[in-house]
Amino acid sequence: MNIKGTITLKQGRDHSVKRLHPWVFSGAIQQTTDGLKDGDWVEVQDVSKKTLGFGHYQKGTITVRIVSFGAVPPGNSVYRSKIKVAFAQRLATQVISEYTNAFRLVHGEGDGLPGLIIDIYHDVAIVQAHSAGMHLVRNLVSDAIKMALEEKGFSVSAVYYKSLAEKSESEYLLGMAGVPHIVLEHGNKFYVDWEEGQKTGFFLDQRENRKLLGEMSKDKTVLNTFCYTGGFSVYALQNQAALVHSVDASEKAVVMTRKNLTLNGFDPQVHHCVASDTFDFIKDKKDVYDVIILDPPAFAKHKDARHQAIKGYQRLNTEVMKMIRSGGIIFTFSCSQVVDRQLFYDTVVSAGIQSGRQIKVLHHLSQPADHPVSLYHSEGEYLKGLVLYVE
Repeated sequence: MNIKGTITLKQGRDHSVKRLHPWVFSGAIQQTTDGLKDGDWVEVQDVSKKTLGFGHYQKGTITVRIVSFGAVPPGNSVYRSKIKVAFAQRLATQVISEYTNAFRLVHGEGDGLPGLIIDIYHDVAIVQAHSAGMHLVRNLVSDAIKMALEEKGFSVSAVYYKSLAEKSESEYLLGMAGVPHIVLEHGNKFYVDWEEGQKTGFFLDQRENRKLLGEMSKDKTVLNTFCYTGGFSVYALQNQAALVHSVDASEKAVVMTRKNLTLNGFDPQVHHCVASDTFDFIKDKKDVYDVIILDPPAFAKHKDARHQAIKGYQRLNTEVMKMIRSGGIIFTFSCSQVVDRQLFYDTVVSAGIQSGRQIKVLHHLSQPADHPVSLYHSEGEYLKGLVLYVE
């Protein structure tokens, strides 16, 4: 590993790094070695020249993502050692079982590898790099995945790199696998298409929330809005929901939902899957549903869009609170990182007031154990959810 330069922090701007926060912001930097390129390894030091850590450089607001804290430069084995630790945590927290073979192996900063996402679908690993540094080491990461999993007796038949960059194509770094691929989640079967699907092909972060929804669905009529590939719908039906309707604006998503219902033995003609805007679908459905899931895509991906996002969450929750049956249950979520837990809660409170109904909070929901949040990087908690009882 070749350290290409040094980043020196301003006086008093090194506290967050000393508290093990992995991001170095451009405004905290006093001096930068000339000629650095995106993805270069750099040393981060304070004004006294004390080394604080090493990470990947990238021009932008977040200028360095620290991979290794301390004065000792990491070698190429850093990826293998951190992936090995991450896998041990998944085994220890029993994320993986004979009933679940789809899980997140590496969750960026939460696993000490900022900018790196690795999802496992049975014996196929999907890699996404959210930084230039992780993009450049994708082959090292692929080798590390295979080694870490096979040491514990898990086979890896393929590693697929799903590129986020316009100038870089997605590719198989190891082997090749056909899509869609069938995976298990709490015994439920799902098709996953990592080549054409959103993100890595499936939203693994909702696994435990889907399980809770299923447990509350027996004999209920359920509406799953923004259904994507029908995860919540399958769980509701497996737990004997009386009827489930799945809605998504994407025809592709609806087609995959129908396939997943059929895969699990349910008739998508009975449990309708509809390609429609959610607001259009719900406007004439008052007192039809006992349980409603609101899991929209991120309404705000950056701070500038936050105000509009809040208005969107408020309107959506208000309309659903008004239309759900008395005694109904709402699962409502936000996956927008820039909308924190308190702001989301306050927005739902505002929606409740506008609906004019009495509402109780039954559960506060978040992401599961394979999406860990570093104690020193609270930004890693992006998924917020509430389970509401509407009187």
